[in-house]
Order: sequence, then structure tokens, then C-alpha cells
Amino acid sequence: MTKHSVHNGVPAPKRVLVTGGAGFIGSHLCERLLENGDEVLCVDNYFTGSRANISRFLDHPNFEVLRHDVTFPLFVEVDQIFNLACPASPIHYQYDPVQTLKTSVHGAINMLGLAKRTNARILQASTSEVYGNPTQHPQTESYWGNVNPLGPRACYDEGKRAAETLFFDYHRQHGVDVKVIRIFNTYGPNMHPDDGRVVSNFVIQALLNKPITIYGEGEQTRSFCYVDDLVDGMLRMMNESGPDFMGPVNLGNNNEITIRELADSIIELTSSKSELQKKPLPQDDPERRRPDLSLAEEKLGWAPRTDLKKGLATTIEYFEQYLRRHGAV
Repeated sequence: MTKHSVHNGVPAPKRVLVTGGAGFIGSHLCERLLENGDEVLCVDNYFTGSRANISRFLDHPNFEVLRHDVTFPLFVEVDQIFNLACPASPIHYQYDPVQTLKTSVHGAINMLGLAKRTNARILQASTSEVYGNPTQHPQTESYWGNVNPLGPRACYDEGKRAAETLFFDYHRQHGVDVKVIRIFNTYGPNMHPDDGRVVSNFVIQALLNKPITIYGEGEQTRSFCYVDDLVDGMLRMMNESGPDFMGPVNLGNNNEITIRELADSIIELTSSKSELQKKPLPQDDPERRRPDLSLAEEKLGWAPRTDLKKGLATTIEYFEQYLRRHGAV
């Protein structure tokens, strides 16, 4: 546990910084931290995050939000840092690839510098994309990956790989208390409706009875983790893992399905009239993706619990309400 003040024998609330806190995963993490009684500083530049995701917290006495870009230093006093800031969908991270790389690298340097100064524990939200188009299946944390350093996805893939390097070098050189997780495909409420990710794409297309776009034959596989399960794993890594376990550790779901199977499930759950529309596979798109979760189970006692259809139903309900608010249905 990171050190924080004690008053009359009772630990004071932890002061927790969440970069990218107005984003999809960040907003769920902020909510859970507030429920746990922590003081939360949400930092976001709103490139992909949304004030709508955090609007219900704005009047909370333990919540503060700051518009800030992590490529610039930040001077605050905190006990813990969750570094989530970075666009995570190809549409968004390829929009400005240089800025994406700077967010991962400069952002990591600035947040690690803050952790060093304040003696805070810092967790890096890395990604399964560090494995690239894997030749090992399922992917274990010891696998070094198969990444194209020159392709259109490299700004994100290599940026996250460089950030992991920085985290471990700051630990070795400066003794910074670091934790690294690798997030696999995650879905749930608060996803950006136009992020181009497969779950949000399919759900909106199905709700609007539009053709559902699959790439190739839809035989590529993914493993989808519900956001509540992911946040539970993140908090366990930050608070309950021993000081000698820094990671990296995979967090995701190991129930592997094809993209076509996902599309069929969403069509069924939405009673949609949508049909499948095939398009060519994007460059460097991974063919298979499934985490080996043995390390998370051993070190964190963690495993995903939410059934895919149950999680999809909640996600569909969120997007139905979103489309109604915007007059689309």
C-alpha cells in the first residue's frame, strides 16, 4: 500500500490521480474510487474523453477535474497515480500519430516524474497491443510480441511498449513504485460511440438496423472483458499486489470468440434486421487475441466474472439511451 496520512488512528482518504479520467475506462475507475472513499483528481484533455462520462461526479465533495494534457508536466500532491491517458482506438490514435506517441512517452515521463517527487505508487495502463499480431497463443506476459514498428498502428503499439520500458527503468534507476497492467479488449457503458471499436460499432449498427461491418471473413478472434471486471483487476493490482510484484500482468477475458460470432450475438440481443457487410482486413490487424490469465489469478486472485451476453445487454441499453438522447431512434 502507498503511504498516506492518518488522523486519530484512521487512514485518511487516498489522494488518487487518474489521467484520462473522463474516458471510457477512466470514468468507471473514478466512480469506483469515489465509492471506496478516495479523493479523486481526474485529469483529461477531452480529446477522446467526455464530460458527460463524469458529469454525475462533478458535485461530489471528493472529486475534482482538471483539463490538462499529460505531455506537459503536472504539479500536484497525490498518493497514487493511474496513468490511462492515451487514445486507444485506431480511428483516434491514427488521427494524430505523432501526438499519440508523445502522449505515451512524454506522458509516462511526466507522470513518473510526479510519482518520483511525491513518492506515489503509479500504475501504467498498457495494452495487449504490445504483443502485436502474436505468434504465441494465448499471450503470456513473458512473450515479447510481434509488432510492426513502421506500420499505421505503431504510434500506439510502440508508444505503449516504450512507456513500459520507462516504468521499469524509473523503478530500477530511481526506486519508483510502479505497477504495469496489459489491458485486453474491454467494453461497457461510456464507450465512445464513434471510436471504431468492434463492440460499439456493432451495437450502434445493429440498433439502427444498418449493415454490420466485418473485416475479411470475420474469423479473427478477440476476447472481451466487461469494464467492471477490468476495474476490479486494476484496483487489486494497485492496492493488493505485493510490493515486489510490478507486473506486467494481463487483464482481460479469456473467452475467445470470432468477430462473426460477436456480430451474431449482438444481432440476436438487439433483434436487429442488420446484415453482415464484408470489408478488407486493415493492415497489421491481429488475427487472434486471447490473454493467458494465470499470472493475474496467482498474484491478484482475479478472474473476469461477467458473462459476455450479460455485459453486452448492459452495453446495448447504454447505447439505446445514447441514441434516444440524440434523436437517432
